[in-house]
Amino acid sequence: MVTWFLKRTLLALIVALIVWIMYRLLTVEAPKPVKPFYEHLPKPTVYAHRGGAKLWPENTLFAFQKAWELGVDVLEMDVRSTRDGAIVVIHDSTVDRTTDGSGAVREMTLAEIQALDAGYRFTPDGGRTFPYRGRGIRIPTLEEVFDALPRARFNIEVKANDPALVPHLAALIQKKGMEEQVVVGAADQRTANALRAALPEVATFATRDEIRAFWLWQKVRLARAWRPVPDALQVPPTYTVAGWRVAVVSPHFVRAAHGLGLHVAVWTVDDPDEMVRLLDMGVDGIMTDRPDILLQVVRDRGR
Repeated sequence: MVTWFLKRTLLALIVALIVWIMYRLLTVEAPKPVKPFYEHLPKPTVYAHRGGAKLWPENTLFAFQKAWELGVDVLEMDVRSTRDGAIVVIHDSTVDRTTDGSGAVREMTLAEIQALDAGYRFTPDGGRTFPYRGRGIRIPTLEEVFDALPRARFNIEVKANDPALVPHLAALIQKKGMEEQVVVGAADQRTANALRAALPEVATFATRDEIRAFWLWQKVRLARAWRPVPDALQVPPTYTVAGWRVAVVSPHFVRAAHGLGLHVAVWTVDDPDEMVRLLDMGVDGIMTDRPDILLQVVRDRGR
């Protein structure tokens, strides 16, 4: 009796799944309308990852200014909140790796964080020299970056799973009139949902779960059954699962994303041959710690 019931239940679930897939495929929506951020974005797009983390101290105003002067299209950055509610630009949950201090960002005040030397640990040659120590480079607030580079474009990731940061970030973007100059997002779904609710007019990129869902659907050639909420997929070229290296980006992945109106950017690529391979697949942009190399690659391709 139990076996019969389980078989009937499984069959019903399978039939329901097939019906749902057919419904999704037969009610295909038009590709997503392009948000202003992506409308006039040069392609292929050159993203300076953390401002160019192998050229200058990462996620600093100094790096962002240098990268923008170099001619990049978008400045990629990470934000977190301090104990007193300031939005600062930093990747890690602590200040240990990039400064001469130590401690968790969320447990420090803005004054404590900005007293640190953010150029202290940067070395271009494996630790032989530290050319930016003692030069007054500090962890900036996002507002300071906006004020210093009002014409730049920014790719902003809320690094902590911190929906409480979202209203402050949204208010800052709106206050500075940056709605068309930023794409925002988070790996965490709750934070991403909060961003989209607070900034409906602003472009967003996919979460981990959304990327996983799209990758699976396109893998079985059913990408049209997926209804995209984000405007962009930002993914690594490959991903390691249980010791296996799985290709994330492929020509079909890119075509499927474009069919849904999604911008595809790949991170973090510093090798020129890999840059060329990905651009040949049709990706829209590359995030790199060496924007100087990527700029040369896209210029050689005639952009």
